[in-house]
Amino acid sequence: MFLCRERTLYLPRPLNYVGQRPLTPVPWLEDNHPCHQMVWNRRNPAPLVVAHRQSDNPDQTKTEPEYRQHLPADVVFKLLAGEALTTQDLSCPEPESPQPWTVETRSHNSLETGTRQVKDTDGYFVENAIRLHSGWSLAVAVDQLIDCPTTLRLGGEGHRALLERCQELDDQWQKLQQQSQANFAQGGRSLAYLVTPGVFERVSNGQALCRAYPWEWKLAHPVNSNQTAGNLVSVATAKALPIGGRLRDREDAQSSIPAPQVFAAPPGSVYYLEQPQPLYADDPEAKPGSQGKALARARRIRQLGYSELLWMPYVPHVEGAS
Repeated sequence: MFLCRERTLYLPRPLNYVGQRPLTPVPWLEDNHPCHQMVWNRRNPAPLVVAHRQSDNPDQTKTEPEYRQHLPADVVFKLLAGEALTTQDLSCPEPESPQPWTVETRSHNSLETGTRQVKDTDGYFVENAIRLHSGWSLAVAVDQLIDCPTTLRLGGEGHRALLERCQELDDQWQKLQQQSQANFAQGGRSLAYLVTPGVFERVSNGQALCRAYPWEWKLAHPVNSNQTAGNLVSVATAKALPIGGRLRDREDAQSSIPAPQVFAAPPGSVYYLEQPQPLYADDPEAKPGSQGKALARARRIRQLGYSELLWMPYVPHVEGAS
């Protein structure tokens, strides 16, 4: 699910930028770069740095612009095509704000069943309501044709949303997908751009573990010489997103219970790889083996739209480029 405005698709801003300067993994820096002297834990992805410091300009008195947190499809296509983003691409045009929504904290009463009396325990609670700004809508892809316009249930309280077909959004998404697939096929150093929350889960000793990057992606800098080097060099990410679904009661189809929380990598996370590598759930050659349930669950999560990646070529940052 994405955002749209004026029939234009918007995707989350990549997290591998400081302002408008892209970050580079230390192993990919020029050989004479001073950051190669850094000491870091090689059990983790390599640190990211700005490859070139900006030269001080005494005439530069302008304040840092506000950067938009969602980019239109044409700007995202520039990223996939290996083009550098400009200040205009990243800055908020008037009257757009960095985030196209407002969070409202609202109080509620919880009533006893069949009465209008507030519950003695847990009778009062608050929730955060997300209100999209005027002109913004949600964009969702469905895998079958639906007679539109129609309504669908949005959220856990039965709110209804109007669903309409928009061919322009489909065309924009297909264009991004085609460029992404071409980049994947080209190979070489690549960046995987996460555009939906990434659920990367593994069950170990009966306990589900989540982390910010896929478990099947091994680090390109193994600690021991007898370990096989993988493709993953570094990760640009942020605070994990807790996702709490519900499980339907097998005996009562009208009721459900809270499902265990899953912690997802936030959309906009970027992964640096020596070679493109598909997710386990997307790999047609993946064999279930003893992990049949894990593969089925991973593919079910992908079918729900999580962990969607777009592939970008790695283009070394040139000093002075804007």
